[in-house]
Amino acid sequence: MTKEEAQGATAEEEQAQAQSKKGLKKQQKEAEKAAKKAEKQAKLAAEQQSTEEDDFAKDRHGVSALVQSQQKLERTLVRIQDLTPEKADQLIWLRARVHTSRAKGKQCFLVLRQQQFNVQALVAVGDRASKQMVKFAANITKESIVDVEASVRKVEQKIESCTQQDVELHIERIFVISQAEARLPLQLDDAVRPDGEGEEEGRATVNQDTKLDNRVIDLRTTTSQAIFRLQSGVCQLFRDTLIKKGFVEIQTPKIISAASEGGANVFTVSYFKTSAYLAQSPQLYKQMCICADFEKVFCVGPGKQTLPPSD
Repeated sequence: MTKEEAQGATAEEEQAQAQSKKGLKKQQKEAEKAAKKAEKQAKLAAEQQSTEEDDFAKDRHGVSALVQSQQKLERTLVRIQDLTPEKADQLIWLRARVHTSRAKGKQCFLVLRQQQFNVQALVAVGDRASKQMVKFAANITKESIVDVEASVRKVEQKIESCTQQDVELHIERIFVISQAEARLPLQLDDAVRPDGEGEEEGRATVNQDTKLDNRVIDLRTTTSQAIFRLQSGVCQLFRDTLIKKGFVEIQTPKIISAASEGGANVFTVSYFKTSAYLAQSPQLYKQMCICADFEKVFCVGPGKQTLPPSD
């Protein structure tokens, strides 16, 4: 072997040894990393197991499984509007939306809402509720639907912020039936605030386009609920009055094949590859019913607005 060949062999051996040392160090680092990861996972599992063991109320709270009608629950759900002092000390089941929640120390205050009625509820650490249960209740997102088992209690001082001012609920069980998103496109308290009101105080308002884009949430406000109930009440009064006078309510077509009033602007829609028109008046059908010996008929529907003549 020549001198040059011997030097080349020595260099290769040194390079192999260096690579071997690098590989060994890499393996050692990977082993240390895996050991730390395993230790961390074991620690988390131990903490979780310890928490579950300490949570004596773990069967009293949580997210319910998907309702598939596989079993019939023997529950009679009470309406919030029926919660009065006469029901004091009764244990009841209630299904409602979480309107607001506020945690304070070892207790959490909730406001539960059904349509335009709401009631204050309390989850406090005690014989029936654990710290984990209070924390779970505090983390329930707004507008989520929950089932609660609670005891009705009278209050010494009226709760001005709720419709049910003389009672509150002391929750013993709480289960989430339908969980809402953590961030909603609008808040109900902001949606009921008129445009411009509260801007000086820094309170938010909701634009009209945001309300229309999220109409389902906007209709949950007390204002929208009141408008629709007022409209329903007026229509019901019309019906009751006319039916007492011997009228028969009829349902007339709302989409017709030709414009019912010549010369007027009509609303045209595409209907099965042809054109259809929004009916402008039930007058023709009323006349047909009168000729058919109904004698007196009426139809409750959206009113037709007529613009005043221009000058």
